[in-house]
Amino acid sequence: LLFSVSNLCGKCRPGDTDLLQPSLNFLYWSLHQTTPCSQQRAVAVLLSNVSLLELLQKVLECTWLRSPPAEPAYLSSEDALLCSGWLLVASLLLYQHRFNTEVHQTLSLDLTEVLNAVIFRKKKPILLLVSIMQFLRAVLRQNFSSSLLVIVGQNTAQGATQPQPSSLQDAALHPLAMQQVFSLVVSLQNLLVHKDLLLSQAVVACLETLLEYLSVKNQDVALHVASQPWHRFLLFTLLNGGQKSLLQPEVLRLMTLFLRYQSSNIISQKEISQLLQEAAEANLAELPEATSRALQLFLCQV
Repeated sequence: LLFSVSNLCGKCRPGDTDLLQPSLNFLYWSLHQTTPCSQQRAVAVLLSNVSLLELLQKVLECTWLRSPPAEPAYLSSEDALLCSGWLLVASLLLYQHRFNTEVHQTLSLDLTEVLNAVIFRKKKPILLLVSIMQFLRAVLRQNFSSSLLVIVGQNTAQGATQPQPSSLQDAALHPLAMQQVFSLVVSLQNLLVHKDLLLSQAVVACLETLLEYLSVKNQDVALHVASQPWHRFLLFTLLNGGQKSLLQPEVLRLMTLFLRYQSSNIISQKEISQLLQEAAEANLAELPEATSRALQLFLCQV
């Protein structure tokens, strides 16, 4: 069935949303809801289908080629298809790396366009932003070195003839540029202020992965990004949510992140003590699973 559905997708065009939407969802869940042994075979089937990968390439590119919808909260059939495409490609990146599966056709994406899809959101629905961030996490985890994906960057276009002050940092972070990193971080912070649960989880996870990538590339840059003063303002904004606001999963994970990168100017001893006090007074058995897990990671980091 997986073979037949993937072949069917390969015969479609990106405009065939009614057929592609359930088909891509089926492929996605086939990867995630099966045994590890079958998972490896499923990845091999999908990555051997050149027509499917060519279609996915076209679907992803529609993200920045089509006009934004008039109502950003409304998930159109075209946007739903884009969500499925980004999530499926993120999963293929993950499992191809895990099983070292042979690749018969690569995907090629412009990194600047992908980043701009998040940085300049242009009324994109929340679910589409979450899906693109899942893809970003996948490529950051793999250090932009997946054999399935060819990343096209533009940060080398400036100036072989005239060195820039940030050129050494850009070279260390390649294919990212320092300006792109800061723009992405600011955009992610703005998304956190929306206080949407699904969006908050995706944003914090993306921040975590981005800082891990920076830390591997250049520890000083990671510490510099993590200690920016605007993080303090973001924390104040998130904590302005009434009682027990410290025990929100996204707040706990952010505080854990700042502790990990020793950002003492962002999170103080007073806030750590306040959080510990709230945790001591809470009924831990009644905490949501996401909160319990985030609290555990925070305490381990402390």
